[in-house]
Amino acid sequence: MGLKAKTSRILINGVEKEVPVEEVTVSDIVIVRPGEKIPVDRVVVESSSAVDESMLTGESISVEKSPGSTVIGATLNKTGSFGFRATKVGANTALAQIIRLVETAQTTKAPIQRVADVFAGNFIVTVHITALLAFFF
Repeated sequence: MGLKAKTSRILINGVEKEVPVEEVTVSDIVIVRPGEKIPVDRVVVESSSAVDESMLTGESISVEKSPGSTVIGATLNKTGSFGFRATKVGANTALAQIIRLVETAQTTKAPIQRVADVFAGNFIVTVHITALLAFFF
């Protein structure tokens, strides 16, 4: 969750304006400079650069992105400045979906774990009853 970018630089009538990431809408042109985090998922429309996607893929080598390539939010722009057309914002980004999946996985039990819990509860009751019967016998 700490990987998300806080602000984004969008192009409005030929002028760059820095806004919070929450204000970026689909089809906005976003400008990313070298060393900045990419704020939302998008398609490259101008220029090219190398992008470090290791936070998602684990690959240590930067991936070259050119016009038409898709870029995932929260990755790091390495070399050049380029413009993107936002395609997914807010809860629809890849990082937001990963966060949602991890939170769901942490709050729910696996089906086999539920079965094991029921079995363990019944087993303990059976052991106590058997112990009481053996004591009284």
